[in-house]
Amino acid sequence: MCLAITGPIAFFISETSAEVTQEDEMNRRWFVKSGLLVSGLAAMPSVALAALTPTPKQTEGPFYPRELPLDHDNDLLKIAGRTGRVMGTPLHLFGRVLNTDGVAIDGAIIQIWQCDAKGIYHHPRDRETGRDPNFQGFGETRSNAEGAFRFRTIKPVPYSWRAPHIHLKVFTPDGKETLTTQFYVAGDPANERDGIYRAIATEAERKAVTLEIVQAPELGGNALATQLTIVIG
Repeated sequence: MCLAITGPIAFFISETSAEVTQEDEMNRRWFVKSGLLVSGLAAMPSVALAALTPTPKQTEGPFYPRELPLDHDNDLLKIAGRTGRVMGTPLHLFGRVLNTDGVAIDGAIIQIWQCDAKGIYHHPRDRETGRDPNFQGFGETRSNAEGAFRFRTIKPVPYSWRAPHIHLKVFTPDGKETLTTQFYVAGDPANERDGIYRAIATEAERKAVTLEIVQAPELGGNALATQLTIVIG
């Protein structure tokens, strides 16, 4: 199934009919509603006339996995073999990967990682006491033919001196790293106290890595949703 939203929010999700799940249907309904009503999400950038500005690069940080976990799919709320409930508020993250001409990148590898709801990373350099054993902490997926991808994770929380953020890497389809950056929560008061966020050169670049998060009850319970566009230079 291919869904194209042509209202204020343009987005594409491709699935084969055999792969469509209840979650896919909830996603579809939410995007139909958000596309018609805007739902507070920023519109996708125009790609028709001018070259897009590349998404700004940022530091990797100390907690990128030394080894990828056995379960590292795009659903960070479920770990194979575990049935416990994840701490934190579910966040559905939808995105696209484009080049500076606005052309979708098919097969790009996207990785995200972040701390759990207690501010602890699943990494040997971070503390283990209190860690949420049901949060995957790291996920990986590939973009489809429209450059689209998605993750299910939790709304990021602050830790130590850092503002809430989600780390992200993008690789070309053949595995060459092209971008490492971080995404922040719009309106969070800790943003202006975060040295890494403040170091972003321009307001436009800040906006490019700032997530507008909205309520999305159509996706279940107290779920939140956001979307982002990654531009690879």
